[in-house]
Amino acid sequence: MDKKDLVRLGELYANHLGLEISTVSTYAANDGKWLASLKGAASCTLRRAAIVVRWFDDRWPVDLEWPADIPRPSQKKEVA
Repeated sequence: MDKKDLVRLGELYANHLGLEISTVSTYAANDGKWLASLKGAASCTLRRAAIVVRWFDDRWPVDLEWPADIPRPSQKKEVA
């Protein structure tokens, strides 16, 4: 998982639900500019990335396929 994966999840989620990326960023990271900032030189901690990807995992729409090349946290539980 890297920052481009987080941005991709955010954009897919936003597009699917008809939301602005800033709205999704506010919901997922409590910061409306955070996801957009990851497109540039900004970085994030592993802890914050884990929290945000868990947020997406918990709320991912059932009619939207999770990207196959991005590990999904809930799938690790199912395999275990």
